[in-house]
Amino acid sequence: MTAGAPLRLVVFDVDGTLVDSQAHILAAMAQAYGALGLAAPPREDVLSIVGLSLPVALARLSPDLGPADRDALSVAYKESFASIRLSGAPEVMSPLFPGIRAVIDGLLGRDDLLVGLATGKSRRGLDHLLEAHGLTGAFVTEQVADFHPSKPHPSMVLTALEEAGVEAGDAVMIGDTTFDMEMGRAAGVATLGVAWGYHPADALTGAGANAVVDAVEDLPAAIARIWES
Repeated sequence: MTAGAPLRLVVFDVDGTLVDSQAHILAAMAQAYGALGLAAPPREDVLSIVGLSLPVALARLSPDLGPADRDALSVAYKESFASIRLSGAPEVMSPLFPGIRAVIDGLLGRDDLLVGLATGKSRRGLDHLLEAHGLTGAFVTEQVADFHPSKPHPSMVLTALEEAGVEAGDAVMIGDTTFDMEMGRAAGVATLGVAWGYHPADALTGAGANAVVDAVEDLPAAIARIWES
């Protein structure tokens, strides 16, 4: 680390940014809706709400359902998600996107950067995922849906900044959805969109992304450009 250089914080979204969880999410949604005798929403609708906290996501997917039915759907989704994870079926697991592990390891190995997470997952869900990928304890700050308003509220990023002891001007939020971009902007940090996730690149640009990265291997250079003078 260069003497006098600020310590900087890189905050990653998880689903659609680090891991490809769509098969797991889609299967759990189908099971949950089926358990209540309801037709599951189309694939594109489900992927459009990835990253939101579950109650907010279900309200968007099924606005005509009453609160009691949405609560039952939420319980059914959590149960389905957990049972699918426990089944270990490879077709519905959440693998890291190709090349992501090398990028994460490279960032974690730098002494001028701190790396954190801000995700719509629950604490339990994130813990299981990190354990599965050998990343438990790797991140300096981990913000989850249990303790914050849903994205795009800036609470997750603001708390990450506080925990890391980093100023907003020295941080970047990286994610695949407009919710991530809006959250980062609301918190006053730079934003990088990734094109391999669940929202299209033009939507990320429209939501205020400073840049959109097309390939995983280009992430480190894109992060460096955020702070070029």
